[in-house]
Amino acid sequence: MPETVFARIIRGEIPCHRVYEDDRVLAFLDVNPLSRGHVLVIPKEPAETLDALSDESAAAIGRVLPRICRAVLRATGAKAFNVLQNNGPDAHQAVMHVHFHVIPRFPGESAGGLGVVWRPHPLDKTDGAALAAAIAAELAD
Repeated sequence: MPETVFARIIRGEIPCHRVYEDDRVLAFLDVNPLSRGHVLVIPKEPAETLDALSDESAAAIGRVLPRICRAVLRATGAKAFNVLQNNGPDAHQAVMHVHFHVIPRFPGESAGGLGVVWRPHPLDKTDGAALAAAIAAELAD
């Protein structure tokens, strides 16, 4: 795994505004936030994408992510938020270390650089059945 800014933050080589830390997870304010209270939640395990993360680190993030979201909402007064997680350059991942963005959203606030265009397509029933079976088979292995 390549050296990343997050690895340096975990080691304490780069300062950050920590909001949460345990033996597997670190959460801190984003230095280039999309809104006030934008927090990054990262595993301490060096994994580039979510599929490369161990079950133990994934579970640790899963345990604390809702708590961090609640804390961000209470601290900022926001009533809405986005949780964003990208995997790989084609999915707009800029730092090659698993990370979750918790982005508070406020009434009347512009997207602040966050743009989501959702263009759904109807699921073909035959392809859907085959794809669901293939994914289920991979999960069974």
